[in-house]
Amino acid sequence: MAEQKKTAEAAKPAEEKQANCLSCNKQIKKLKRYYRDSKFYCSKKCWKDYIRKAKEEKK
Repeated sequence: MAEQKKTAEAAKPAEEKQANCLSCNKQIKKLKRYYRDSKFYCSKKCWKDYIRKAKEEKK
């Protein structure tokens, strides 16, 4: 039973850290980052732009 748990844990892919802003694709620096909805952005402006673009795509 313990062997099954070990193999199940080993089979999971490692979760990748988000390195770039979703809006502008700039590298996210540790000191300056904006976290919303389980995602990182480089600033509040980029977060708002990303939301705006998503709304336009839905229409």
